[in-house]
Amino acid sequence: MSCACIDIGSNTTRLLVADTNGGVLRELMAQRAFTRIGKSMGSDKSIPAEKVAETADVVAAQARMARDMGAGRIEAVATAAIRKASNRDELTLAVEQAAGVSLRVLTEEEEARLSFVGATRTLAAPPEDTVAVVDVGGGSTEIAVGTMAGGVEWWASLPIGSGLLADGYLHSDPPGVQELENARLHAAGAFDGLDPPPTREAVAVGGSATSLRRLVGAELRHDALERSIKILATTPSTDVARRFDLDPERVRLLPGGIVIFDELSRKLGRSLQIAAGGLREGVILEALG
Repeated sequence: MSCACIDIGSNTTRLLVADTNGGVLRELMAQRAFTRIGKSMGSDKSIPAEKVAETADVVAAQARMARDMGAGRIEAVATAAIRKASNRDELTLAVEQAAGVSLRVLTEEEEARLSFVGATRTLAAPPEDTVAVVDVGGGSTEIAVGTMAGGVEWWASLPIGSGLLADGYLHSDPPGVQELENARLHAAGAFDGLDPPPTREAVAVGGSATSLRRLVGAELRHDALERSIKILATTPSTDVARRFDLDPERVRLLPGGIVIFDELSRKLGRSLQIAAGGLREGVILEALG
């Protein structure tokens, strides 16, 4: 049986339809919309009515796509921005009425655990020792450390993401040197005191990680991240998008993601491999057992 996951995040609302064969996940369809819920929220932490309606319409369209693909089960989940929203129940109700699916707002621990499942179970070579999974989203960053056999043994969730840094500091196109430095300082402060346990491997998941594969390849080393920042700091987002076949909105968010990945790579003491799966894959794998 195929299953779909609709993931409503701070930056994007993403659909994945997949099935499993012998425990191996097979992607049937993927689709994404930049709904930017995190950016729309005001100081009262409420999602504007028009953004609630827009997101509900996007989820309804994605649910129709999933049903057209034969998905026998549709899981809808929401993460950081919706977790913090003062009117998250309004979005939950709007999604359920428009799309006919229940929306589950994940806790920080659930998000970290499901990203760990999705990342580790879709690696080409399953890790034999301790692995760290870093999930950089639009409004939060989750780190989970554990093993394939024992699951997550340590996790942390921090209120920093690519959208938060982009909206807070990176206003120029391309971003200026001082803007990037201010974003770096914010990231360093956000992770100050973070002390993850030692790991043998580290992998990165999320929209920023997937997009960075086109700029730097499959490994997020410090030198590769520095090269990508130089590209993004000297080239307008539309030109970068055209050159690397990326969405211009994703390009605008990428410097924030790079800053976070670089800081976490230092904290973990190793470079990050870009994983094939993440939160949505974890949701589907658990749903299909």
